Amino acid sequence: MTSILGYALLGLLAREPCSGYDLSRKMQKPISFFWRARHSQIYPELAKLEAQSLVTYTVVEQQDQPDKKVYTITSAGEDALRKWVSTPMDVSMLRDELILRAYSLWLASPDEARQLFLTHAQLHSEQLNMYEAVLQEMLAESHIQQVDSPQFGSYAVLMLGIGYERMYSEWCYWVAQQLEHGVTK
Repeated sequence: MTSILGYALLGLLAREPCSGYDLSRKMQKPISFFWRARHSQIYPELAKLEAQSLVTYTVVEQQDQPDKKVYTITSAGEDALRKWVSTPMDVSMLRDELILRAYSLWLASPDEARQLFLTHAQLHSEQLNMYEAVLQEMLAESHIQQVDSPQFGSYAVLMLGIGYERMYSEWCYWVAQQLEHGVTK
C-alpha cells in the first residue's frame, strides 16, 4: 500500500523524471502549499515505491559529485496514481493550532490575543500575495486551464490556496476586530 507521501512523489514524477534531491526541492513549491515532507522522508519512500515497481531509476554519473539516481514513474505507478486520484476518501480533519487557541480565546487577555490574530492575519496576507504572484506567472502559460495538463492540477490547487489564505486572513482580522471592540471583564 502506498502512503500519501508516495502519491505526492508519484504526482511529481508523473510530470518529469527527478532525482531524490530534485524531489525534495519540488516539495518546497508548489506541493508545500498543501503538503510537506522532510528531505529525510523522501529517500525511504522512493525505496518503497521502487519495491512496489511504481518507480524505476537510472544512475547518472557526475563529475566531482557522487553518482545520482534519477527516478521515473512506471506505467504501474501511473495506473496507481490515476486510480488513487479518483478514489473516494474521507473528509480531511483540519489541525490548526490557532483555531484551537481561538476555541479558548475567552480566557486570554484581549489585547494580547488581538495582537496574535493581527500577526497571523498579516502572515496569511503575505502568503496570499505570494500565491497571487505565482498565479500571475501561471496565467501566462498557455496550457494552464486545459484539464488534461499537469499545469491544470497546479492551477486548481493554487486557486484553493488563494481562497483559503484570503478567508483565513479575513477571519483573523475579524477576530482581532471583535477583540478590540468587545466587552472586557
